[in-house]
Amino acid sequence: MRIDLHTHSTVSDGTFTPTEVIEAAVEAGLDIVALTDHDGLGGWAEAARAAERVGIGFVPGVELSCRWYGVEPAIPLHLLGYLPDPDHPGLAAEMARVREARLRRGERIVELMRADGVDVTWEEVQGYAKGDTVGRPHMAQALIRRGLAATVSEAFAPSMLGERWRLPKDDTDVFLALSLLLDAGGIPVFAHPRATKRGRVVPDELIESMAPSGLVGLEADHEDHSPAEREEIRALALRLGLVVTGSSDFHGSNKPVRLGANLTAPEAYEALLARRP
Repeated sequence: MRIDLHTHSTVSDGTFTPTEVIEAAVEAGLDIVALTDHDGLGGWAEAARAAERVGIGFVPGVELSCRWYGVEPAIPLHLLGYLPDPDHPGLAAEMARVREARLRRGERIVELMRADGVDVTWEEVQGYAKGDTVGRPHMAQALIRRGLAATVSEAFAPSMLGERWRLPKDDTDVFLALSLLLDAGGIPVFAHPRATKRGRVVPDELIESMAPSGLVGLEADHEDHSPAEREEIRALALRLGLVVTGSSDFHGSNKPVRLGANLTAPEAYEALLARRP
């Protein structure tokens, strides 16, 4: 069984539609794939229909944009949630709040870009975002189309979207996110917890406090983890009794990572399902 539990579509910041993600998963030889768009469930229905049509296992999921406020400044992190109730009012309301805040942030970033002479418009950026989540990858498309960057990665250089035109996000407190996922019957897994190449990472003490609060797993096998970081996560998961997962974090052409680049072992997948609240 080949299982990839972390992918993104055009509903958030991927470049493949939910249907295309499913079709690409079949081409990649996957047996089970999860769709985990940022702070929204809008791709579930389309992906489920496509999965049924092509005969692949589909896991509805989400990736919540979180922040840990135990230090100053607070540290951003991501929490994956599998199989939450899509009609849970608290979870739906919090995701809607985060998406709305991201829209307002995006408008302000476009204003900064325009002030520096980049003739991008908010309407253009919204056009690159096929769903209701607008982020910096969509602004990167505007820079690429103007020849100011060759790739999304280049657009995230400190002189552009990496620092100069970057504004803080209004994310969800990580313990609130954990509570909402559990209340919604979801299975929470900490995404890429040791991704030092992304910036600061939370200390083990936070994960140690999340484990008895309902955290189920840690994503160890991820492209942003070195071999040493993967082993550190495995050791931490073993000590805390958490499930170890692996995934591609596929974003289509926005990130050079192929579907199935990292996988979740079948026994780990079964352990996740067994720990569902």
